Amino acid sequence: MSALRFSPRILWLSQDPARVRAQLGGAVLSAAEAGPLRDEISTDEITPLPVMVHFDAALGRYPYTGFTAGCERPIGRDAIRDAGIEVVVAGRRYGKGSSREHSPVAERAAGVRLVIADSFERIYRQNADNVGLLTATDPGLADRIARGEAIALDELLHGRDALAAAILRAGGLLAYGAARLRVRAPSPPAPSPDDAPLTLFEKIVRRHALPTADTGARLAHGEGGFVRADLRFIHEYYTGMAAWLLDERHGEALSLHEPASIVAFEDHLSYVHRSPVHVSQGLVPAVGGLSRAHRRFVERFGLTHHGYVEALEAGEPDNQGSEGISHAMVAERYALPGQLVVGTDSHTPHSGALGCVAFGVGTTDMANAFVTGAVRLTMPEVLRVELDGVLPAGVTAKDAVLHLLAQPSIRAGAGVGRVFEFAGSAVRAMATDERATLTNMVAELGGFTGLVEPDAETVRFVKARRGLDIVIEPWMRSDRGAHYAEVLRLDCSALAPMVARPGDPGLGLPLAALEAPVRIDIAYGGSCTAGKRDDFDHYHAVLAWAAAHGLRVAEGVALYLQFGTEDVRAYCVERGYLAAFEAVGAELLRPACGACANCGPGSSTDAGQVTVSAINRNFPGRSGPGAVWLASPPTVAASAILGRLASFEDLRRTVQAS
Repeated sequence: MSALRFSPRILWLSQDPARVRAQLGGAVLSAAEAGPLRDEISTDEITPLPVMVHFDAALGRYPYTGFTAGCERPIGRDAIRDAGIEVVVAGRRYGKGSSREHSPVAERAAGVRLVIADSFERIYRQNADNVGLLTATDPGLADRIARGEAIALDELLHGRDALAAAILRAGGLLAYGAARLRVRAPSPPAPSPDDAPLTLFEKIVRRHALPTADTGARLAHGEGGFVRADLRFIHEYYTGMAAWLLDERHGEALSLHEPASIVAFEDHLSYVHRSPVHVSQGLVPAVGGLSRAHRRFVERFGLTHHGYVEALEAGEPDNQGSEGISHAMVAERYALPGQLVVGTDSHTPHSGALGCVAFGVGTTDMANAFVTGAVRLTMPEVLRVELDGVLPAGVTAKDAVLHLLAQPSIRAGAGVGRVFEFAGSAVRAMATDERATLTNMVAELGGFTGLVEPDAETVRFVKARRGLDIVIEPWMRSDRGAHYAEVLRLDCSALAPMVARPGDPGLGLPLAALEAPVRIDIAYGGSCTAGKRDDFDHYHAVLAWAAAHGLRVAEGVALYLQFGTEDVRAYCVERGYLAAFEAVGAELLRPACGACANCGPGSSTDAGQVTVSAINRNFPGRSGPGAVWLASPPTVAASAILGRLASFEDLRRTVQAS
C-alpha cells in the first residue's frame, strides 16, 4: 500500500448549505468554488445523538446528519454513501466535543477514507487512527486528489508520530494490538533523582509507561506510546460497540486483562423515556438495545457495575435515574492521587481534581485496553494556568472556566491537545468539587487533560467521601523549574458572573455586559460538571433565599435540578435542601447525564426556546433544538426565579427594589 487513489468526488464542508447540497447532487467544486469552510465541526454534528443508538456498520447511513451550514442541515441519511464520497475537507478543530467514536466509524462505514482539515481535536484523530480512517492537515492534498493523482501513504503519514503511523499501517489499533501487545511489558522504575525537573503529569506518566517494540519508556512531547491504567471505565453508549469490535477480533476466546480494575456505568439513558428527541423519533426501543448489550458484557465478565436506581430500589416503581454519572462517581469513590485513569468520555479529566492523570479515550482504545491492559497515549505538552486572587462572592469555578474559554489565545487553540495544570492561590482555596469543574471542562478548552496538585484538601475529600486515610507522597507535585509550554495567569479577584452565548462554550462574556435582557424558558442545573455537592450548595443558597422571600420559579419557566450521584442526593436530603427546592417549584431528578447529552428532561423541544444551563457545552443541538446559554449554578438558579439571565446579586437587587 505504497500509494493510494481516492475518488475525485470530494466533499468540501462549506459554510454555504447550497454548495454542500450541490456537491452531494453530483457537482464537483474546486476549493475556491466551495467557499469558506466550516470550522469547529463537532462530533455532535458528525453523529448527532439519535444516531448513537447504533453501534455497528449501520452507522454508515448517518455521518454529518447533524452538520450545520448557515441555519440548515444539508446532509441527510445515506447522502454520503449514495454520493460516493471518499474524501471530506473542513476547517479548524475538526471533531471537537464529545469523544464518541461513532463519528469516525460512521464516516468510514459510509465510504469515507480520508478527512482533511486545518487541525483536528486529539480524541477524534486518535479514534480515526484506531479504526483505520486516514486524516491529514495538508489542504493541498485535495487539489491533487481532484486531479486524479495517487498519494503516497508515507506522505499521508508525514508528521505523525511513529506509533500512529504503525497503527495506520496495521489497519487500526485492534489489529496492531493483537500483533504487538500480546505480552505486557513490566512497568519501568520510578524516575531517577538525576532527572531534569518534571511536571506532576510527566511523573505520573513515567510511572505508568509500558515500553514496546515501537515505543520507549520515556516519551518526548509528540511521541506516541502506551501506559497502564489503574482504572478503566466505560458507559452504555460505548459498551455495545466495544463488545462488537472485540467479538469480531477474538470471538469466544475473548478474555479481559485485570477485569477487577474495570468499572461499567449506565448513566446516560435512564431518563430516555422522558427525552423529547428519543420519544419523538421513536428511539426508546433502540436504546433498550444499547442497555442490553451493555449488561450482557458486564455479566459475561463479572465487571463492577453502577446501573439504574430502579434496579436497586424495586420497591419504588416510579423511581428513575442511575446511581450516578460516571465522572462524578469515579471522583467520589475510585480515583486517587498519582493514579492513571481512562474512560470512554471526553469529560474523564474530571477526576484530575484529585491529582491523578485522567483522560478520555475512544471505544477502540478502550477495547484494546480491556484485552491488553495498554492505553495509547501521545505525549502532550503541559500548560500551567495560575488562578490567583480571591473569587468574589457569587463567582464560581464555572465562571473562571467560561472566562478562560473566551480568551483569544484559547479561542485560537492554545490549549488544544495540552495538559492544563491548574495552580495558584484561588485553586488552593477551592474545594475538590470546584476544582473538578476546572478539570472537567478541559474538554471544552481543547485540552488532553487537566489536574491539580493534591494537598490537604484532597486528603479531606477522600476521607469525607470514602472514609479513607491517604498520604500525599513527596513526589506528587511538579518540580521547581519544570518546563511548561506556556503559563497563563488570571486574577480571579477581577472576575464577575459569566455566561456563554449559544453555540459554543467559548462565546463567553460577563453577564453584566449583556446589552439587553435575555428571557429564558428552561433552567437546568445538573450534569457531571454541575451536579456535585458544592453545586447544590450554590443552588440551595439562591433558592432558599428566594423561598424565604415568597418567590417561585418565574411563570412560563421550568427549572430542573438533577443530582450528579445518589450520594449527592443523600447529602441534600440530610441537609434539608429539598424543602427549598420544592417550595420554589423546581423539578428534582435522580442522577443521569440527562439534558446535558439531550437524553432527558430539561432538553428543549422547539428552536425558539431559550435555556440557561450549568452543563459544560452548548454546541448546536447538544441539549435540544433551542438556544443554550451556559452559566454557573447560582446564575442558573437566579435566572429561573427572574425568568431572564441574572446573577444572584441581580435577583437580590431586583427584589429589594420592588
